[in-house]
Amino acid sequence: METHDLRKVGLKVTHPRMRILALLEQRNAQNHQHHMTAEDIYRQLLEHGDEIGLATVYRVLTQFEAAGLVLKHNFEGGQAVYELDRGGHHDHMVDVDSGNVIEFESAEIEELQRKIAADHGYELEEHSLVLYVRKKRR
Repeated sequence: METHDLRKVGLKVTHPRMRILALLEQRNAQNHQHHMTAEDIYRQLLEHGDEIGLATVYRVLTQFEAAGLVLKHNFEGGQAVYELDRGGHHDHMVDVDSGNVIEFESAEIEELQRKIAADHGYELEEHSLVLYVRKKRR
């Protein structure tokens, strides 16, 4: 995302906003875990020598969420995590032992959800699917 994109969504270009956005984009581009807590972001900023407070990280993430730049997820038993809103839809699995969040897409699941809504006389507007999983023990 470029500085003019921040302005396009009504946000001033500031050092904290640019650094936090860069961290989220870096995680996305390197195909790491896309989901980060505010504390994860804060720790990474400190590791890179950025003196941006935790309260500022939370404030910027809230602004990014309101502007449609990030998605916030509150998975059961864990902290809120954030990811860039890359458009398109995906669902999540949460490993209950490690807390890792795995993204997945399934055309079959999407179609089944539309069918279930239609069978009950509804049209699906939006949904969120989270599977809580554990590695199989052998």
